[in-house]
Amino acid sequence: MTQPTSLPSLTPVGGDPVEVFDTTLRDGLQVEGVSASVEDKLRIAEQLDFLGVHFIEGGWPGANPKDIEFFARAANELRLTTSTMVAFGSTRRPKGKVDDDATLRNLIDAGTDAVCIVAKSWDYHVLNALQTTLDEGAAMISDSVEYLAAHGKRVLVDMEHFFDGYKRNPEFALRALEAAIIKGASHVVLCDTNGGSLPHEVQSIVTAVHRHVGSDVIIGIHCHDDTGCAVANSMAAVLAGARHIQGTLNGLGERTGNCNLTTVIPNLQAKLGMPCLPEGRMERLTSVSNHIAEVLNRPLNPQAPYVGSSAFAHKAGLHVSAIARAKDAYEHIDPELVGNGTRFVVSEMAGKATITMKAAELGLAMDGPAINQVIDDLKRLEHEGYHFEAADASLELLMRKATGWTQDYFRVESMRVITDELLNGDFTTEATVKAWIGEQRYVHTAEGNGPVNAIDTALRAALAGPYPELSKVHLTDYKVRILDGATATGAVTRVLIDATNGERSWTTIGVSSNIIEASWRALEESLIFGLLHSAG
Repeated sequence: MTQPTSLPSLTPVGGDPVEVFDTTLRDGLQVEGVSASVEDKLRIAEQLDFLGVHFIEGGWPGANPKDIEFFARAANELRLTTSTMVAFGSTRRPKGKVDDDATLRNLIDAGTDAVCIVAKSWDYHVLNALQTTLDEGAAMISDSVEYLAAHGKRVLVDMEHFFDGYKRNPEFALRALEAAIIKGASHVVLCDTNGGSLPHEVQSIVTAVHRHVGSDVIIGIHCHDDTGCAVANSMAAVLAGARHIQGTLNGLGERTGNCNLTTVIPNLQAKLGMPCLPEGRMERLTSVSNHIAEVLNRPLNPQAPYVGSSAFAHKAGLHVSAIARAKDAYEHIDPELVGNGTRFVVSEMAGKATITMKAAELGLAMDGPAINQVIDDLKRLEHEGYHFEAADASLELLMRKATGWTQDYFRVESMRVITDELLNGDFTTEATVKAWIGEQRYVHTAEGNGPVNAIDTALRAALAGPYPELSKVHLTDYKVRILDGATATGAVTRVLIDATNGERSWTTIGVSSNIIEASWRALEESLIFGLLHSAG
């Protein structure tokens, strides 16, 4: 029998550091449906500096009023301790002069120590998009780099469409690199602008470039994700000699996005031993990722590697049982390395180990009968349409009830909702809630812009006196899903309600063929959970 040969190590000798260049504030904001104010961009820049990236590309000065204002305010308001701010632009125009080129002048006036210019390295673009000669294309690069360097700027050059250009005409692609290097560029960044390259192509081409330019310049990589390979392509480039990666937080970017820095940084640093961030900064990755997602109102994918809420979440009973014995049995790294944590997701698939570990997480003492009760309840309720993975607060209340706990904050005697159509065609909704708090009966009626809002307002009015802390509890989202559309208007409905008290957020669930009942169940549990944790 032939003995297997050992695989070569993929870890580069010496674990060389890799620079991180973040382009969330420019390339990332080209994603469809996302916009950022100047204030947003300043806050994001602070977070990127807090994370510790080497370069922050702030935008294209002169391209629009927002970026002009950003660079002016950044110079006065930002106190970057780790990162270097970079202004982005392009080479001079064909047959133009650097002295009167507005783009180059704006780069100088932006006041940043470093600038990044995009240059054509694909002969097809030079000949057809710019409609000029290859000699002029090379001169545009060399003239621009020389001019900016003469004004004291550190010049990075993004070689647009480099991989497509190298495949078609490697001689001109390398000539474009040489034009930048000879005139003093500190970096030449190889861009997979169309995102169509694959890792084996990237690694082969970067190897050839590294062999050609040697150590005269830092080679960078800038990948788009049109094949789903942006992270893999960036890593392939690093393994071939690149020491500078460009990307965006959470993979934001035009079309399918850019290389996701929240994935490629821990891949390089934790897996390959190549430092990308200052010591002690990688554990900030999850919080910064979430912070930027909130600023841009672009929810983070829960299944995002490393930083997603599900990245280290375990649902299957077999997995949880193994983790109870050996934490790394189903986790490829310690989640704390990236500032995340292990979660145990409870559903009808849960076993005793899952419930036990979830109870410990919540600080609940549960014996065998209580655990079995929770398992039985989960299987029954999830068969009816409940989904406790998405309703953490309802799950906690369910588990507490299995231990014998009952809520004594209030009990509802009745609830009624009336909707009327007015003469002008508008609709009004009125809800009346009768509730008991101890031996005191409260009756309140309220109007709302729908049944759920009216019920919420009436119930809060009934509880406001004895429980002023409910004034801090606000509903933040209301989701409805039809579970069996075949029954049309008689379908079973699942309602999820998100709420917060300013310190923590939670989700509750209700299921019924009556949408008002389902909403009521979720709303009632949301307020109970809020009272429970307001009282400690």
